Amino acid sequence: MLHLRDFLGQWRIARIIDDRLGPPGRFDGAARFTPDGEGLRYREEGTLRLGGLTLAAHRDYLWRADEGGIAVLFPDGRPFHRFRPEGRAAGTDHPCGRDLYRVAYDLTSWPDWAAEWTVTGPAKDYTMVSRYRPD
Repeated sequence: MLHLRDFLGQWRIARIIDDRLGPPGRFDGAARFTPDGEGLRYREEGTLRLGGLTLAAHRDYLWRADEGGIAVLFPDGRPFHRFRPEGRAAGTDHPCGRDLYRVAYDLTSWPDWAAEWTVTGPAKDYTMVSRYRPD
């Protein structure tokens, strides 16, 4: 099983967004995991192409060692999801209002790895696959 320290450093990200209700999208950029005293801080930055738009984009999370795995939190400390960092691992679901976010990690080709999100709700229906490789 992997540990928080295994994610430390910089990763290249290639993300495909398959939106069944709108235009497809793509994000290309980098993610950096840095120590923050309690675990790791995750920061990604890059370029999002969605329909005809090209935008600078970023996102932040906190990663913490948890019983049997890793807890991913929003920057303000609210829980987002948990997963066991080995093989193919389904994370815990994250309900957000009437939307449901489901994640599955694929760590079978470590240090290349992926996270696949399926998001459904009254106005959402997309799959987002993020592929990471060491930078």
